[in-house]
Order: sequence, then C-alpha cells, then structure tokens
Amino acid sequence: MIHPRMVARLVALAVVTLVGAGACTFDPEQERAGADKPTRVNATERESGASDTSGPNQSNRRTPKPTKTTTNPRPRVTPTKPTPTPTKPSGCPVGEKHREVETYLAKLGGFGKITVDGKQSAEDCAAIKKFQTRYDIRPVQGRAGPLTADVARRLANTNTAQCKAGSGTTFCINLTLQTVWAMRDGKVVMPPTVTRTGMPGYATPTGTYKINFRNIKEWSDPYEVWMPYWQHFTQGIGFHQTTTYIHNGPIGSHGCINMLPVDAQKLWSLGKVGTRVYVFGRRPGT
Repeated sequence: MIHPRMVARLVALAVVTLVGAGACTFDPEQERAGADKPTRVNATERESGASDTSGPNQSNRRTPKPTKTTTNPRPRVTPTKPTPTPTKPSGCPVGEKHREVETYLAKLGGFGKITVDGKQSAEDCAAIKKFQTRYDIRPVQGRAGPLTADVARRLANTNTAQCKAGSGTTFCINLTLQTVWAMRDGKVVMPPTVTRTGMPGYATPTGTYKINFRNIKEWSDPYEVWMPYWQHFTQGIGFHQTTTYIHNGPIGSHGCINMLPVDAQKLWSLGKVGTRVYVFGRRPGT
C-alpha cells in the first residue's frame, strides 16, 4: 500500500512535467501557417546583404529604367576637292617678238628652259632676263621687244665656221651680224658675242690682220677718251671696251671693235701681239 504522502508527490511531479513540455513543443497550426518560422541565412547572403529586410523608405523607391546606351557616331567626313596649284605668274610683260625670241634662245641654249609656244611663262621670263643681263640689254624686264629679238637673232645666226681660222688663235669679226668670237686651232674658245663696229663714214675694213700693239688702258688723242683692254690691229683701229651704250647702233664707232666689258676682258686674256684677226661681211648701212 502506497503511503498517501508518496502519492501526493507523484501527482505534483506529473503536473510540473506536463507544463514544461507544453512551453517547448511546436504548435502544429502555427507550423502550417508559417508564423514566426525562423529562416536560416547562409553565409553568402550574410556577406552580400541579400537577406536584409527593406528599410522604411525602400518599399516606395522606384527602380530606374536602364538608360539606352548609344555609341558616339563617327564624324562625317566631307570629301574635299584638291586645291589646284595656282599658276605662278611670270612677272614679265609680253613683247611683240616673244615667239621669235623663244626660238632664238632655244637654239642658243644656256639661258634656261624655253618652250617655243609664243606664250609668256615664268621660265621664259627668267630666261629672257638672263639673256638681257648677259648682253646689257636695257631695261632688264623679261620683255621680248625688238632689241632683244635683234641681238638674239644675230647671235643665233652666227656661223663660226665662216671664220678663216688657221692654227693658233684667231679673233673673228662678222660685220654683217655685228658679232665677235675667238677660235684656237679650229675650235671656238670664246663663243659669239655682240659688238659695234664703224658707223657710216668710218666703216671697219675687212681682211686678215695681226695684233701689233696692246695696252690695258689706252688713251685716244683724237676723241679724248680712255679705251680699256686696247688691242690694235690696223690704221688706229682695234678692240676695246665700249665707252657708251653698245646697243646705241646709230652712233657706231670710228672703225674700232667696241665690246662689252666682260667680253673685252676675255678677249684680252686670249690675245697677244701676233694674234690673227679676220674681218668679213659688211655692217648694214655702211
């Protein structure tokens, strides 16, 4: 027989056990409804914040639409036409004898590029100026006028083979074309250049002579003028540097062979006493 006190203790222990168990057991209704069900957060979510609940203002925030990205268009290149190279102006007036001078200068050579077309160009301008400078044709402006054409014609038409030059040095004078040149042993050692010989009443005599007197600066008694690079060959007549403008044709000389300074010096360097002189032709108007 169980003692009454023992029975009372057993009953009390049962009650405590039942009450404690009810506090820790899951309610099946709550489990079905998902109320207060704990959620396990994995490590990835903790690091990224994916499991975080929204803040108080995030529920009303609108997600912006992605902006349409457009690539910058390539700049439009407008094709440009090449700029034509402007024709360089000649800088020289056109003379009435232009084509004629072109022809003579092309034949002579040595004055630059020449195109025989009758048209002024920068090349023609430069060549004509060079020619005018060489033969002291004034003014030097590249214009092919009558004087330039006449000088070019005389030089271009001079036939050096007409000079009866033997062995040694010969000074040759063509009175018709008013040109002078020098030859040595049949070869031209000084090309034709311009001269001015005796005017009417003082015509230079033709024939074969020899230099018989030279003086680098001779004084003329009758005409009271210095005659640089004097080389006498007959009757008070000789070669010397001109004392006036050589292209002033009407005045001429008193029989002497007038020469440009550069040519008188060159002829002086080639000559000596005994040098042969051959004069032929006839100056127009004498």
